[in-house]
Amino acid sequence: FFIYVSNQMVKGTSLVHCGLILLSLWLCIQSVPISVDKAKEKPQVEELESPQSAETGLHYDRYLREVIEYLEKDPHFKEKLKNANMDDIKQGKLSKELDFVHHNFRTKLDELKREEMNRLRMLIKVKHDIQGGNGRTVDHQALLKQFDHLNHLNPNTFEVDDLDRLIQSATKDLETFDKGRHDEFKRYEMMKEHERRERLKTMNEEVRKTEAQHYEEMKKKHADHPKVNHPGSEDQLKEVWQESDGLDPENFDPKTFFKIHDSNGDGFFDENELEALFTKELEKVYNPKNEEDDMVEMEEERLRMREHVMNEVSHHNNTSGSPMSTLEQKPLYTEEELREYEQHLVNEELDINQKSVELQKQREELERKQEELNAQKFGLQQAVEEMERIKTETKRKYNIAKTVV
Repeated sequence: FFIYVSNQMVKGTSLVHCGLILLSLWLCIQSVPISVDKAKEKPQVEELESPQSAETGLHYDRYLREVIEYLEKDPHFKEKLKNANMDDIKQGKLSKELDFVHHNFRTKLDELKREEMNRLRMLIKVKHDIQGGNGRTVDHQALLKQFDHLNHLNPNTFEVDDLDRLIQSATKDLETFDKGRHDEFKRYEMMKEHERRERLKTMNEEVRKTEAQHYEEMKKKHADHPKVNHPGSEDQLKEVWQESDGLDPENFDPKTFFKIHDSNGDGFFDENELEALFTKELEKVYNPKNEEDDMVEMEEERLRMREHVMNEVSHHNNTSGSPMSTLEQKPLYTEEELREYEQHLVNEELDINQKSVELQKQREELERKQEELNAQKFGLQQAVEEMERIKTETKRKYNIAKTVV
């Protein structure tokens, strides 16, 4: 069941926004429409639409998207992509299939690479100009080495090595991006707890006890919610089928379900359609009107649901019907990590204070020098006025003496 639905799930152009590893991107971009025209026709190179607003955050985002779009249009590559797994992709086996891609698409890929090479050269030139240039000649070949997502030594054609480099770079960069996002949320949670504890320190014992009791009550209230189904599981989709669609769960049909929720009728679950399915689960746990529910945490839950579904798709696994662990069920950090974070905050504050003291000293020194300059300016002004007075007086005496003579 899950394999059927997941193979319809999401276009690759939506997946990259989730910060997933490239494998998920590849395996989901090949999603098969409900109606498939199996007639063998000569492939036609189509013009791509402008990239959608969702982005990976990678500087080569557009290049990545367009390469994937055109490879997905080739029937042979699409079939290989459908059956690929993590190891095939990471070991470069999938990249070798580029040799069998139709000439029309290979030509378009060549054009995409040349456009990307021109973009990189332009970036290098702009950076060079901003930094002043100093009359130096730009060594493009040397500077292009910093870009790993293509082979800059061959600027004209898109080859197996280019596809392999693009896969490896995007996989590494997206994993880094994804980890950074989770680390940022972890810091958010630790800061929230740190501030709560700091507030408690300012309270007397009675108020502190009342506040601590209220906090525990809110935690308990937040955790008291209906079962959250495993994202993408049959249980989750059946629940949507019954509660949102008003249909008999005994008559659940994957194809019908897909057609109902493929709101734009393009044969895919795009990001918004997939999020709509997650929203039903999230509403069991989060309500913006409730004091105990943090909407930042809800968005983290949403992103984790996406990741989970995409990982299931990328590994061709079935999801279980077991409940999903929500954030309150699995601690995001240990007490030791919180202490380290608080020490980091202390160190940051000390550093800021030290810099503030240094800046104050610099300000005072600048003010002292300004006063000296003002004094010198005043002295010079007085000297000039005295010279003008003497000059005027001398001229007056000269005129008197001249008259007497």
